[in-house]
Amino acid sequence: MPDRCDAMPFESAPMFPGPEPEPALDAASPARSLARLAEQVVRSTPGCCGATATAHTGGGPAEGTTAVTHPDLSELVAVQWEDGDGPVPQALRTGRPAGSEDLLLDDRWPGYRARALEMGLRSGAALPYRRGDLTLTLTVHGFRPRPLEETVRCPAALLGDLAATGLARDRRHRAALAEAEQLRGALRSRPVVDQACGIVMHVLGCDAQEAFALLRGISQHTNRKLSDLAGALVRTRGHGMEQELQRFSELSRRH
Repeated sequence: MPDRCDAMPFESAPMFPGPEPEPALDAASPARSLARLAEQVVRSTPGCCGATATAHTGGGPAEGTTAVTHPDLSELVAVQWEDGDGPVPQALRTGRPAGSEDLLLDDRWPGYRARALEMGLRSGAALPYRRGDLTLTLTVHGFRPRPLEETVRCPAALLGDLAATGLARDRRHRAALAEAEQLRGALRSRPVVDQACGIVMHVLGCDAQEAFALLRGISQHTNRKLSDLAGALVRTRGHGMEQELQRFSELSRRH
């Protein structure tokens, strides 16, 4: 940041006059939702000069989605992932707010502290929100010292809570839609699978249960969708596949 005032303009907004607005979330784009959330935090939180939002659903911290209100803050996030330490990693590990009230007087997180002070930042606190396998963090940055308790009680805390609930709800909704589509696909492919089972029963002289188990085993072994495998059997009526069916049948009996 060339100049602390030019780099991240100090935006001090009044507290919400009425009910706090729910963050504008985009179900199709978590990254866009986080970016809007971070911007709302800056606009609504007095003394906040910049904000960072991250979302994690398992895997390493660096594999999550991150949004920042100023490009320089991306470097501050990267330092924390590289060192494995800082307000955000600590908040993710403990599930509790983590931060520094005054970086000049705080000797924790050397890499994060040094980079933050270079940017002219004096305080920063990460607030975590867990909803099932989703963990959202909001980091509030300031050019002046700021008590951690004040950040925990600021509008950003409520915005984060609302956003975490909304993102978790959207993830469940998308998962339900995906499951419904899979079920529709299974229903569409069922007649074809039944025909394929009939062909296997005819070729091998087995019953319906054994035929379906054999097709499922072939699907898993060859990494092909069951519906695609069944469709190929129906199209060829099993011609040219007798030996392969017999071989898989013998293998399944051995196991």
